[in-house]
Amino acid sequence: MTRPDLDDLRRVVATALEEDLRYGPDATTAATVPDTAVATAELTPRVPGVLAGVPAALAVFDAVLGDGYDVLATREDGSRLVAGEPALVVRGPVRGLLTAERTALNLLCHLSGIATATAAWVSAVEGTGCAIRDSRKTLPGLRLLEKYAVRCGGGVNHRLGLGDAVLIKDNHVVAAGSVARALRLAREHAAGLACEVEVDDLTQLAEALDAGADEVLLDNFTPEDCARAARLRDETSPKTRLESSGGLRLENARAYAESGVDYLAVGALTHSAQALDLGMDLK
Repeated sequence: MTRPDLDDLRRVVATALEEDLRYGPDATTAATVPDTAVATAELTPRVPGVLAGVPAALAVFDAVLGDGYDVLATREDGSRLVAGEPALVVRGPVRGLLTAERTALNLLCHLSGIATATAAWVSAVEGTGCAIRDSRKTLPGLRLLEKYAVRCGGGVNHRLGLGDAVLIKDNHVVAAGSVARALRLAREHAAGLACEVEVDDLTQLAEALDAGADEVLLDNFTPEDCARAARLRDETSPKTRLESSGGLRLENARAYAESGVDYLAVGALTHSAQALDLGMDLK
């Protein structure tokens, strides 16, 4: 699991703090907290889950407090959280801690929710050899952090953007005239990039395999059709990887994974993950 991109992390934190402080300093904290007050803050899960976003929370404290605080204890991203056991403990000026609180928790809760959801999918397909993969269905501005959270949960990333791989979908096929022609044009224009093509049925799959697609996305196939697709792939183009997308739910994940596909594409990891409930308490 690689760490989050630091430049991207600083950008996200700066934007988030700008939103909170655009009308001026924290008026409530300034009115109620002496400027000399110092305390220990525990960021603690209320429910079990998988941790993601400690570097994001610390980046918020860095931005608000600089080097004027201490990290007393921290859990590693990707670790299992127990309700009531702190994930992160810091000590510093109370005014700064309270100013940073909501931004730090927003990121920590959101990213841990993604990691927790991903871990549930990974657990559902354990032992099948099939990987859980994310999509570009991410919140604007948070893609790299959300995809980092997917990795914390044991998933793997698909495309980070539009330019790091080719994914030919139905509208591209319509524009090009056929699956084979779309693949040929993509290879001419983007030599060196992996080429994946989306197909709606086994006929299109056969065309994609004959054209030498690196990967094929099986759109809204049943588990039974995925198994047929895997057998056809094994017979004609064994190196081609298969990805199932559409119709996937946690309760049928294992049936899809056991069909012989290499990936399950789960957009819900990022577009529908429920935030994990963590809170910050001063001691």
